[in-house]
Amino acid sequence: MLKKQLGTAEFFGSKVERIYDVGVAGIHRILSQREKLEKANCIIAVAGMEGALATVVAGLSKVPVIAVPTSIGYGANFGGVSALLSMLNSCSNSVSVVNIDNGYGAGFIANQINKLIVKQ
Repeated sequence: MLKKQLGTAEFFGSKVERIYDVGVAGIHRILSQREKLEKANCIIAVAGMEGALATVVAGLSKVPVIAVPTSIGYGANFGGVSALLSMLNSCSNSVSVVNIDNGYGAGFIANQINKLIVKQ
């Protein structure tokens, strides 16, 4: 479901680069993508479990990060509530959070950010 919703930004005309499987448990995976992160106008970070990915990505980049907690996970995921609470409590100023599984909302906001940048 979420992969389809993340096509929202593309549908509205934004160029989208996807990076998969870069969770914080293997920090080297996200570090290897730093060049792509630095070129982005904004970043959508989709994560389950503890939801730390958005904060880590925000620390590595200088652009707005839209955090999307997912309902999919294992352990004490509570249907995405644990990731949602972690993302809401992020200490990074550039993180904004949408609701659980709201890839559509994240894609729409990302597209609006891209449109503002193109206007300049």
